[in-house]
Amino acid sequence: MTTTNAAAASTTTTAATGAAASKPVLSANFNTFLTLLTTQLKNQSPDDPLDTNEMTGQLVQFAGVEQQISMNGNLEKMIALQQTSQLTAAAPMLGQRVEVEGSQIALQDGRAEIRLPAAGAASQAHITVRNSAGRILREADVTLGSAAQSWNWNGKDSTGTQVANGAYSTTVTGIATGGAVAPLTWTSTGTATAVERNNGALQLMLGKAGFDFDKVRSVTAPG
Repeated sequence: MTTTNAAAASTTTTAATGAAASKPVLSANFNTFLTLLTTQLKNQSPDDPLDTNEMTGQLVQFAGVEQQISMNGNLEKMIALQQTSQLTAAAPMLGQRVEVEGSQIALQDGRAEIRLPAAGAASQAHITVRNSAGRILREADVTLGSAAQSWNWNGKDSTGTQVANGAYSTTVTGIATGGAVAPLTWTSTGTATAVERNNGALQLMLGKAGFDFDKVRSVTAPG
């Protein structure tokens, strides 16, 4: 719950910064404009006065920009409050088993699980797990059956060396009976450990692997 509250505070603070930073700049520019305009009015030639329509248009533009910045600031605050609410609402998911779609899997406590569908266009799945440097750690070929099944990785690479818990890039390629590539949709499962805000988006963390909430497919109580 501590992670959730800290992320919520960060969300609100970040959202308020953009609008707050813009206001002093606009205010300074507007005050400078008024000073120049007042000086021009004082020193204008009676034979060639300032164009009142142009002057009015400039004032309207400044007012419009100021109003837009104010609206943007209010919108950012609303988004921040909404995300804070979502962070709090997602707290009960922590500790649950979660099934997600994505291009990575979460190795937690030396274990990762991939869920494979029943055989269809693809009769076999070729699984490749890589580290952050792109080096292949593990490859496996799994024959698909009449029902969905799991493939479990024990966190050991091809040499038998145990790798650290973390997020690992993964591709699962479907292979048809004749050997051609076939479409295949797969998921992975893991334990939800935190909810964080990354690059303006909320993510559910399975250890060090982060997934957008629209990638969540199911949530199940442990055991």
